[in-house]
Amino acid sequence: MSRIPYFDVDQASGKHAEFLGKLKPHLNIYRMLANSEAGLKGFVRMGNALLYRCELDAGLRELAIVRVGRLSRAAYEVFQHERIAREAGVAEEKIAALRDATIEAPAFTDHEKAVLRYTDDVVRNVKASDKTLKAVQAFLTPGAVVELTLTIGYYMMVCRFLESMGVDGEDGQAEWLKTAKL
Repeated sequence: MSRIPYFDVDQASGKHAEFLGKLKPHLNIYRMLANSEAGLKGFVRMGNALLYRCELDAGLRELAIVRVGRLSRAAYEVFQHERIAREAGVAEEKIAALRDATIEAPAFTDHEKAVLRYTDDVVRNVKASDKTLKAVQAFLTPGAVVELTLTIGYYMMVCRFLESMGVDGEDGQAEWLKTAKL
């Protein structure tokens, strides 16, 4: 249950209304973020850059995002990004392995395991160890390493926002939670 009121999107005016019109304002995360016009705009711009304008492989990105969501115990985030991961081509067995909190599962390639280890390291320790950093540097460009790190940090923020504001789940999330093991 939300801890502060959702913004009434119908009450938006001017540039705020125009910006909201470009989004799916029915999503609860956007309705909550809309309480801050500047916050919403910055959030969406950064999120769109990470999702649509980066060289980092979409499958690797989604594995990292789902892992951040699981480590943060943020059901809304995991629910949304399991779907996006499937759209990005992530196999169901890999999503299931993340549900079981098994980043060393045989379903993952060596590169995917390196990304998941790096994600865990950044989430848990803030500064990645030389070992986990070098493992992703072995196959990612410097730009992709930066994008991976920004993605991890951004989605840590998203999870903390969702959980702190008590953003309600979307359609289908209640049923999903019955099997999600969060």
